[in-house]
Amino acid sequence: MAVFLLEVGTEELPASFLGDAILQWRSRIPQSLEAYGLTSATVEVYGTPRRLAVLITGLPSQQPDREEEIKGPPAQAAFKDGKPTPAATGFAKKQGVDIAAFSIRPTDKGDFVFVKKSIAGRPVAEILTELVPQWISGLEGKRLMRWGDGDMRFSRPIRWLVALLDDVVLPIELVNGHQTITSDRISRGHRVLHPQPVSIPQATDYVNTLRHAAVIVDPTERAKIIYSEVEAAAHKAGGSTVFYPDLLAEVTNLVEYPTAVVGKFEPEFLQLPTEVITEVMVTHQRYFPVFTDTQSKELLPNFITVANGDPHKSDMIAVGNERVIRARLADGKFFYQADLAKPLESYLPQLETVTFQEELGSIRTKIDRIVTIANYISSQLQLEAQPTQKIQRAALLCKADLVSQMVYEFPELQGIMGEKYALASGEDVEVANAIVQHYLPTGAGDSLPTTLTSQIVGLADRLDTLVSIFGLGLIPTGSSDPFALRRAANAVINITWFANLPINLANLLTQITADFAAKYHKDPQTLTAALAEFFLQRIRTLLQDEKQIDYDLVNAVLGENDPEYTQRALEDLLDVRDRALYLQQIRNDGTLDKIYETVNRSTRLAAQGDLDQQQLEPTNLIQTQLFQKSSEESFHNALVELVPSTQKAKETRNYQLLITGLAKIAPTVARFFDGEDSVLVMDPNPDIKRNRLYLLGLLRNHARVLADFGAIVKNL
Repeated sequence: MAVFLLEVGTEELPASFLGDAILQWRSRIPQSLEAYGLTSATVEVYGTPRRLAVLITGLPSQQPDREEEIKGPPAQAAFKDGKPTPAATGFAKKQGVDIAAFSIRPTDKGDFVFVKKSIAGRPVAEILTELVPQWISGLEGKRLMRWGDGDMRFSRPIRWLVALLDDVVLPIELVNGHQTITSDRISRGHRVLHPQPVSIPQATDYVNTLRHAAVIVDPTERAKIIYSEVEAAAHKAGGSTVFYPDLLAEVTNLVEYPTAVVGKFEPEFLQLPTEVITEVMVTHQRYFPVFTDTQSKELLPNFITVANGDPHKSDMIAVGNERVIRARLADGKFFYQADLAKPLESYLPQLETVTFQEELGSIRTKIDRIVTIANYISSQLQLEAQPTQKIQRAALLCKADLVSQMVYEFPELQGIMGEKYALASGEDVEVANAIVQHYLPTGAGDSLPTTLTSQIVGLADRLDTLVSIFGLGLIPTGSSDPFALRRAANAVINITWFANLPINLANLLTQITADFAAKYHKDPQTLTAALAEFFLQRIRTLLQDEKQIDYDLVNAVLGENDPEYTQRALEDLLDVRDRALYLQQIRNDGTLDKIYETVNRSTRLAAQGDLDQQQLEPTNLIQTQLFQKSSEESFHNALVELVPSTQKAKETRNYQLLITGLAKIAPTVARFFDGEDSVLVMDPNPDIKRNRLYLLGLLRNHARVLADFGAIVKNL
């Protein structure tokens, strides 16, 4: 079995492109080999800032032979009076077979000529020579560039190419205008530690040969080295560090031979908020901060950088990095002190100069809308004066730090600095906390706001964005969502669920859209309907993807084209969540199976009647004098007993009461349908028929308090 090595040598690649390219090759190369009928034992993809490589082991020397069936002309065109026509002879000649090898088989379009051909497998070297340029040109990424006078596009200019099948160089050329890059066995080592060319004897020697040239080609190995060295360096400095996943991944793709270097800065900078210092280190300088311990998050005046240079010159590298971070922290100190010179509220007028969206005005205008919406939510929740005042204050100040010097320089600190400045200005702790927490969650899996004030301000902010952007007709389509409206709607739902807020979203949307429509001369009903549909889609997605509810159970609680259920979901987000979770629970424990057949059969038949779906009480509806079998009377009595349980289940959302009642009535309904005492529901007498359909309709209606059982699939 053969081993193939491909190395594409480049100028320094961006870390983000390198990570994406490795993932793309890991997926695409095995697929392209499989398309040619080639198997392999392993496909290892490597990458450093100056190279992207793949090492494939266990390749056969050639493709397996295969048999291919080729469809020819229609039989009536190929033969006339039993003799081959020019169409037949032409097809035979083209395929290199004798007419005697033809077979005629029927198809959807009539009888056709077919021929089977044995195709010899091609040498794997020949196939790889074709595939390699496709693998290189097929890589996708942001801002691919052209260089020289050619049309070739790649993240950075390609400088060399290694292609070895075992110990033989595969002849591959990449033509880029007047420049041609020809494959060889010559690679390049570390720019500083081994600047000489490196000859690779055979493919299996690749990793070790480059290691001796001070290049660790395996990113997983580099990450482990970085983790170990940084951890040891932090311990040596008297503390510990946090391995931020994004930082570790980026640093891994920025070096070929990692060395951890400890630097220091003046202790006076520790007076800055921890978030400012770590933001400078992690995001801007790609340094690892050093804490006294990872629990307290108290910083030491040290940092750790991962160098790609000569380990013997670590002291010089540290001095250079110290000079850079000292300047950055000095800037941060200046911004922080300047921002603290005035209270947070004084920044509000400056927000008039910051545009939220061209047609929607400034951030200051948005804040006024957030305050109004927060008041709507507070009124719905019937909050007392004190929490309402905190909410109003937090809503007013929630964006004020956007025009501070610190946030202007470090936008990632929005909200975080707002909290600091609010506390320094003497604001209530809960108000200050809401300024940072109202941004939560920032993405899937992120933490949620924990205080009522931050929850309501966060809801108000997102609802304003949703209504305003929808009002302008900028509705997300496909994968395009420039205003992150899906994320905003998800946050509204998740915050409500997390905090168990009894919010009527339908009423809120009506209020907010009315305000928007009055100012911008839009149709409030059309806008509300579009937002309602959008939220229903997000509820459906969150129930299925995050709550792991089966699709049919989600359909059952949201209804399929059933306005009652969709309206109910929007009026009570907690109820739709609880009903979905409970349905999944009783499916998992088998309870649903015990009542499914009874309720579903009743639901299907009840659809042929005309009973209002809200009706639960059999009194004054069922005509007991029309009963002909005792099963009808038993069914009626059981429905009378079920009413209190259903009513209490509706009021308390304790749907176990309803399911217990339905399980109890199931044997009675079974006797109504089958057995010696069963009845014919569709009786010739229209009054008896209607009476029996009403019995079934009442049972359906009780079940509908939980869900539309007609949407549930049996034994999913």
